[in-house]
Amino acid sequence: MRPVTRPQGKRRARKPLDPARQAAFDVLRAVSERDAYANLVLPTLLRERHISGRDAAFATELAYGACRAQGLLDAVIVHAANRPLERIDPALLDLLRLGTYQLLRTRVDAHAAVDTTVEQAAIEFDTARAGFVNGTLRTIASRDEASWVAELAPSADTDPVGNIAFTYAHPRWIAQSFADALGADAGELRALLASDDDRPLVHLAARPGVMTAQDLALAVDGEVGRYSPYAVYLSGGDPGQLDAMRDGQAQVQDEGSQLVARALTLAPVEGTDERWLDLCAGPGGKASILAAVAAGTGARVTAVEPTPHRAELVEQTLRGLDVEVLRVDGRETGLPAESFDRVLVDAPCTGLGALRRRPEARWRRQPGDVPALAKLQKQLLAAAIALTRDGGIVLYATCSPHLAETVGVVADALRRQPVTAVDARPLFDAGREPMPDLGPGPYVQLWPHRHGTDAMFAAALRVQR
Repeated sequence: MRPVTRPQGKRRARKPLDPARQAAFDVLRAVSERDAYANLVLPTLLRERHISGRDAAFATELAYGACRAQGLLDAVIVHAANRPLERIDPALLDLLRLGTYQLLRTRVDAHAAVDTTVEQAAIEFDTARAGFVNGTLRTIASRDEASWVAELAPSADTDPVGNIAFTYAHPRWIAQSFADALGADAGELRALLASDDDRPLVHLAARPGVMTAQDLALAVDGEVGRYSPYAVYLSGGDPGQLDAMRDGQAQVQDEGSQLVARALTLAPVEGTDERWLDLCAGPGGKASILAAVAAGTGARVTAVEPTPHRAELVEQTLRGLDVEVLRVDGRETGLPAESFDRVLVDAPCTGLGALRRRPEARWRRQPGDVPALAKLQKQLLAAAIALTRDGGIVLYATCSPHLAETVGVVADALRRQPVTAVDARPLFDAGREPMPDLGPGPYVQLWPHRHGTDAMFAAALRVQR
């Protein structure tokens, strides 16, 4: 007798992620797999896939938000899944991060957040791992973010910095470095960490002598900046599509960076004022402001950038400006000693002051990065001082508030080099509005939560041989 065969039911077709979620997931994979930068990958994906409007905004929120909150998301996932991160496939972990972020930090319906993530897990892997994702996300969805934080965060009594760091999804060492630099109470640390999660406005800089901030604001439907005379704020959109950007009349640049470049031009020097140097010029934004201002004073700017790709960016940014670009190491330029009147050292740093603009950076940087960078910063500052004539000015800047990269580097120079500190505060307080909370001086530390800028540090040093 022939066996009876039962007809097999058709396997249900799985529904892949919608375009916005797929773009966000692809960004998370690029960050995890290739150490890519989310703010470089996502705009390209959106353009290539013709994602715009609300879908683009949703993709941006998911991608950047999940990158920023990664540490908190991972802690919740580990607890809900009852297994360590290293036992979760990296692609599956990125899917879980995408789903968990939607559950804890968006208004997306919980069912939609879980279902879309589970469906993609089944497509990417198999039903078993889709079931694992389903169970994990349902556990996570049973509580809100505040409840998870209350259970998993360090005690506010025994480790207040750790508690605030976990609550606002920052590594503890970064929160501690901010607290050390602030020297303030926990309330200000909370405000600072919260500001890193705010979606920052796009800041444009009108090129001095070419376009005013008022004209640029009218051209791009923006708002004139508060502090830099070149600044314009944009609430959204792709600045790369603006005519003023394509024509070289403006550039994307944080207002704090604009103020640093301008501060060098405002510092009083004794004697001649004809040769200016940007010792760490890549990608060229500050050199552009220096060159545009110099064009109106008769000064000449030299820009130094050793990395080929960044040197090309400098040359592109400086199109139409009379600037000599040298592809050499700033520590060994071969330039004549004591030959410059003004020198800017915008030194390579951890970038902790720009975490709100670089979503994944807070989890990529490690405490061990700081000593090597501080050593390099000291070497570059010493080289800058050697290139500056007697009576000239060196302006040292970093986009990091870490004390080892800021006052530590400057203190070393004051101890070892023929320089004295000049009060930098008046160099920053000369815009459309007075800058609040610049501190006791002589250095300037800008903050996102106080000034709406990146956390730029600046010290002005006069060479006195």
